[in-house]
Amino acid sequence: MQSEFILRGHVLSYCTSPFAAPSPEDAVQISAAVAIAEGKITGTGSLEAMQEKLPRAEVIDHGSKLILAGFVDAHVHYPQTAIIASWGKRLIDWLNSYTFPEEMRFGDLGYASEIANRYLDLSAANGTTTVCSFATIHRESVDAFFTAAQERGQRVVAGKTCMDRNAPEGLRDTAQSAYDDSKALIERWHGVDRIDYAITPRFSPTSTPDQLAALGALWAEHPDCLMQTHLSEQLDEIEWVKSLFPQARDYLDTYEEFGLLGARGVYGHAIHLEERERHRLRDYGAALVHCPTSNTFIGSGLFDMDRLMAEGQRIGLATDTGGGSSFSMLRTMAAAYEIGQLRGRPLHAAELIWLATQGSAKALRLEDKIGNIAPGMEADLVVLDLASTPAIAQRADRAQDLWEAVFPTLMMGDDRAIAEVWINGQRL
Repeated sequence: MQSEFILRGHVLSYCTSPFAAPSPEDAVQISAAVAIAEGKITGTGSLEAMQEKLPRAEVIDHGSKLILAGFVDAHVHYPQTAIIASWGKRLIDWLNSYTFPEEMRFGDLGYASEIANRYLDLSAANGTTTVCSFATIHRESVDAFFTAAQERGQRVVAGKTCMDRNAPEGLRDTAQSAYDDSKALIERWHGVDRIDYAITPRFSPTSTPDQLAALGALWAEHPDCLMQTHLSEQLDEIEWVKSLFPQARDYLDTYEEFGLLGARGVYGHAIHLEERERHRLRDYGAALVHCPTSNTFIGSGLFDMDRLMAEGQRIGLATDTGGGSSFSMLRTMAAAYEIGQLRGRPLHAAELIWLATQGSAKALRLEDKIGNIAPGMEADLVVLDLASTPAIAQRADRAQDLWEAVFPTLMMGDDRAIAEVWINGQRL
């Protein structure tokens, strides 16, 4: 099998965060070609320079298309694939009406495998090459997801969702079984090929203090794992948390008390944060994940990107399938832009792409492996057609620079804009 390739086009790389640069454009370097060998990026530069580096490589000419690092979706629920875009519920009702009945089915390995493969097909078709997913309480749901990713050579993070209260009969584990099952899955999967494990309490309302303490102990035993959960998604959820944990200083304290706050913590949503929570998250270097289509679809609120970035928070971007209403990170970038406008701070195209690639990779502590096009990085790439539909093409034709040409695809693009996807140095 051919293992050396040179992709020619507009190759976009980041040399720093566009949120920290003097202007967003200053964070970006555009090259004419990228060289790939044995699943890794070996260089960027002119076509001639890359051909000197890899003289036997197959050259694939993408013309004026944009070549990016593959999209990194930092917070998803792959078991919700089949119930995406279900009507009219807020968070708690959504869980009871749609999520919990569907998750009941994932004790069946065959069904879990079907949905895992369907999800990875749909996300890859939209240019997503890495995801961080919740599974269900069933070990089978984790095995199915990791097996499907392993067969594709795909880098993923996931974990068994742990819940021992406020969930239906048949969808609850215990403090001990959550610890035991998660530990067994870590030993089986963590660090195998391109797979990482995330210890996964769904959120504090569905875990007793005993279970949260057990998972905190497990994380202390396996500190190289991520820990993923939800935080401050909706105001009524926060009131529920306060009623369940009356001694807690705030929502974050329900995790912090039990050892579930740390640098490798990944907290989905984080919309309605109190001042103490923001300071503690920043001080620990924990990650917040913005889920804009979900936040609008189930009416959660408006993430404060500008303030949180200015504070120095570590922030990624995610679809939150299936509370989020799209598998597309392009649609997610558009929604992030719209929420930024409502917050009075429109995001630049360079910032949106960074969030969907390098930002999410940093949130998952994988920025040394994925999320950028640079020598030594794993060759996960997406090629964007910047004229994929007549509506986009006619707008891009009037562009005065590359950013003006890119922006219509971020706002109106879908899977038709995904010209090509590469995972682990192989073209899908």
